[in-house]
Amino acid sequence: MSEFATERPVNAVRLWSGGLATAVVAALVVLVGTLIMRGVLGIPVLAPEEAGYLGDAGTAAYAFMAGVAALAATALMHLLLVAAPRARAFFGWIIGLITAIAVVTPFTQGAEPASQVGTAAINLVAGVAIATLVSSVARTAVVRREPRSGERPVLHQEGILPDVGRAEYRGEPRGL
Repeated sequence: MSEFATERPVNAVRLWSGGLATAVVAALVVLVGTLIMRGVLGIPVLAPEEAGYLGDAGTAAYAFMAGVAALAATALMHLLLVAAPRARAFFGWIIGLITAIAVVTPFTQGAEPASQVGTAAINLVAGVAIATLVSSVARTAVVRREPRSGERPVLHQEGILPDVGRAEYRGEPRGL
Protein backbone atom coordinates (compact mmCIF):
# COMPACT_ATOMS: atom_id res chain seq x y z
CA MET A 1 0.00 0.00 0.00
CA SER A 2 1.19 3.50 -0.74
CA GLU A 3 1.50 6.25 1.82
CA PHE A 4 -1.65 7.80 0.34
CA ALA A 5 -3.69 4.69 1.06
CA THR A 6 -2.74 4.83 4.72
CA GLU A 7 -3.51 8.55 5.00
CA ARG A 8 -6.63 8.48 2.84
CA PRO A 9 -8.54 5.21 3.21
CA VAL A 10 -11.51 4.79 0.89
CA ASN A 11 -14.89 3.39 1.85
CA ALA A 12 -15.14 1.06 -1.15
CA VAL A 13 -18.73 -0.01 -0.43
CA ARG A 14 -19.91 3.61 -0.49
CA LEU A 15 -17.88 4.42 -3.62
CA TRP A 16 -19.01 1.38 -5.61
CA SER A 17 -22.66 1.57 -4.54
CA GLY A 18 -22.60 5.18 -5.74
CA GLY A 19 -20.88 3.99 -8.92
CA LEU A 20 -23.64 1.44 -9.54
CA ALA A 21 -26.29 4.10 -9.00
CA THR A 22 -24.39 6.35 -11.42
CA ALA A 23 -24.40 3.53 -13.99
CA VAL A 24 -28.18 3.33 -13.74
CA VAL A 25 -28.47 7.12 -14.10
CA ALA A 26 -26.15 7.13 -17.14
CA ALA A 27 -28.17 4.39 -18.85
CA LEU A 28 -31.39 6.25 -18.13
CA VAL A 29 -29.90 9.49 -19.49
CA VAL A 30 -29.32 7.72 -22.80
CA LEU A 31 -32.85 6.28 -22.84
CA VAL A 32 -34.50 9.59 -21.91
CA GLY A 33 -32.27 11.48 -24.33
CA THR A 34 -33.22 9.09 -27.12
CA LEU A 35 -36.90 9.42 -26.25
CA ILE A 36 -36.67 13.24 -26.31
CA MET A 37 -34.67 13.35 -29.54
CA ARG A 38 -36.78 10.80 -31.40
CA GLY A 39 -40.22 11.23 -29.85
CA VAL A 40 -40.38 14.95 -29.08
CA LEU A 41 -37.97 16.55 -31.55
CA GLY A 42 -38.34 13.98 -34.35
CA ILE A 43 -34.57 13.58 -34.78
CA PRO A 44 -33.60 10.00 -35.75
CA VAL A 45 -30.68 9.28 -33.43
CA LEU A 46 -29.17 5.83 -32.90
CA ALA A 47 -31.58 4.01 -35.25
CA PRO A 48 -33.60 4.48 -38.43
CA GLU A 49 -36.83 6.50 -38.19
CA GLU A 50 -39.03 3.42 -38.47
CA ALA A 51 -37.53 1.94 -35.26
CA GLY A 52 -39.92 3.86 -32.95
CA TYR A 53 -39.42 6.42 -30.22
CA LEU A 54 -36.90 4.39 -28.21
CA GLY A 55 -34.93 3.21 -31.22
CA ASP A 56 -33.84 -0.39 -31.59
CA ALA A 57 -31.35 -2.80 -30.04
CA GLY A 58 -28.61 -0.24 -30.74
CA THR A 59 -30.23 2.08 -28.20
CA ALA A 60 -30.14 -0.64 -25.54
CA ALA A 61 -26.47 -1.30 -26.32
CA TYR A 62 -25.77 2.45 -26.14
CA ALA A 63 -27.49 2.69 -22.73
CA PHE A 64 -25.58 -0.38 -21.53
CA MET A 65 -22.29 1.18 -22.66
CA ALA A 66 -23.12 4.37 -20.76
CA GLY A 67 -23.56 2.23 -17.64
CA VAL A 68 -20.23 0.51 -18.31
CA ALA A 69 -18.61 3.93 -18.75
CA ALA A 70 -19.93 4.95 -15.32
CA LEU A 71 -18.45 1.81 -13.76
CA ALA A 72 -15.13 2.46 -15.51
CA ALA A 73 -15.21 6.02 -14.14
CA THR A 74 -15.81 4.61 -10.66
CA ALA A 75 -12.83 2.27 -11.05
CA LEU A 76 -10.70 5.20 -12.22
CA MET A 77 -11.80 7.28 -9.23
CA HIS A 78 -11.04 4.43 -6.83
CA LEU A 79 -7.54 4.08 -8.29
CA LEU A 80 -6.93 7.82 -8.11
CA LEU A 81 -8.22 8.08 -4.54
CA VAL A 82 -5.85 5.36 -3.41
CA ALA A 83 -2.77 6.35 -5.39
CA ALA A 84 -2.85 9.95 -6.63
CA PRO A 85 -2.60 13.33 -4.96
CA ARG A 86 -5.56 15.62 -5.74
CA ALA A 87 -7.50 12.66 -7.07
CA ARG A 88 -10.69 14.57 -7.85
CA ALA A 89 -8.80 17.18 -9.89
CA PHE A 90 -7.19 14.50 -12.05
CA PHE A 91 -10.53 12.70 -12.32
CA GLY A 92 -12.22 15.89 -13.52
CA TRP A 93 -9.65 16.43 -16.24
CA ILE A 94 -9.68 12.81 -17.42
CA ILE A 95 -13.47 12.52 -17.52
CA GLY A 96 -13.80 15.99 -19.04
CA LEU A 97 -11.51 15.06 -21.90
CA ILE A 98 -13.23 11.70 -22.42
CA THR A 99 -16.59 13.50 -22.50
CA ALA A 100 -15.18 15.95 -25.07
CA ILE A 101 -14.18 12.99 -27.26
CA ALA A 102 -17.68 11.50 -26.89
CA VAL A 103 -19.26 14.84 -27.85
CA VAL A 104 -17.07 15.38 -30.92
CA THR A 105 -17.19 11.79 -32.24
CA PRO A 106 -20.73 11.94 -33.72
CA PHE A 107 -19.58 14.76 -36.02
CA THR A 108 -17.00 12.43 -37.58
CA GLN A 109 -19.74 9.99 -38.68
CA GLY A 110 -21.67 10.16 -41.91
CA ALA A 111 -25.10 11.03 -40.51
CA GLU A 112 -27.56 13.89 -40.79
CA PRO A 113 -26.42 17.02 -38.91
CA ALA A 114 -29.49 16.96 -36.66
CA SER A 115 -28.72 13.36 -35.72
CA GLN A 116 -25.09 14.27 -35.01
CA VAL A 117 -26.13 17.16 -32.75
CA GLY A 118 -28.69 15.00 -30.96
CA THR A 119 -26.19 12.23 -30.29
CA ALA A 120 -23.56 14.75 -29.14
CA ALA A 121 -26.08 16.30 -26.73
CA ILE A 122 -26.93 12.89 -25.25
CA ASN A 123 -23.20 12.12 -24.86
CA LEU A 124 -22.61 15.48 -23.18
CA VAL A 125 -25.41 15.04 -20.64
CA ALA A 126 -24.32 11.47 -19.88
CA GLY A 127 -20.68 12.54 -19.45
CA VAL A 128 -21.58 15.43 -17.15
CA ALA A 129 -23.84 13.15 -15.10
CA ILE A 130 -21.09 10.56 -14.71
CA ALA A 131 -18.45 13.16 -13.82
CA THR A 132 -20.52 15.00 -11.25
CA LEU A 133 -22.08 11.96 -9.59
CA VAL A 134 -18.89 9.91 -9.27
CA SER A 135 -16.98 12.95 -8.03
CA SER A 136 -19.58 13.75 -5.39
CA VAL A 137 -19.76 10.12 -4.27
CA ALA A 138 -15.97 10.06 -3.99
CA ARG A 139 -16.08 13.09 -1.70
CA THR A 140 -18.19 11.08 0.75
CA ALA A 141 -16.21 7.85 0.28
CA VAL A 142 -12.92 9.20 1.60
CA VAL A 143 -12.67 8.23 5.26
CA ARG A 144 -11.42 11.11 7.35
CA ARG A 145 -9.78 10.21 10.61
CA GLU A 146 -8.65 12.35 13.48
CA PRO A 147 -5.06 11.84 14.62
CA ARG A 148 -4.55 9.64 17.64
CA SER A 149 -3.22 11.20 20.80
CA GLY A 150 0.49 11.84 20.51
CA GLU A 151 0.42 11.55 16.71
CA ARG A 152 2.10 14.38 14.86
CA PRO A 153 -0.12 16.54 12.63
CA VAL A 154 -0.11 16.16 8.87
CA LEU A 155 1.74 19.46 8.50
CA HIS A 156 4.63 17.98 10.46
CA GLN A 157 4.70 14.87 8.28
CA GLU A 158 4.91 17.00 5.16
CA GLY A 159 7.73 19.06 6.67
CA ILE A 160 5.89 22.36 6.31
CA LEU A 161 5.77 23.38 9.97
CA PRO A 162 7.98 20.90 11.84
CA ASP A 163 7.59 22.33 15.35
CA VAL A 164 3.92 23.30 15.27
CA GLY A 165 1.38 21.01 16.88
CA ARG A 166 -2.34 20.95 16.12
CA ALA A 167 -3.20 23.28 19.03
CA GLU A 168 -0.66 25.91 17.96
CA TYR A 169 -1.81 25.65 14.37
CA ARG A 170 -5.35 26.48 15.47
CA GLY A 171 -4.08 29.54 17.30
CA GLU A 172 -4.33 28.12 20.82
CA PRO A 173 -1.43 29.11 23.09
CA ARG A 174 1.11 26.50 24.18
CA GLY A 175 0.65 25.13 27.69
CA LEU A 176 3.36 26.17 30.11
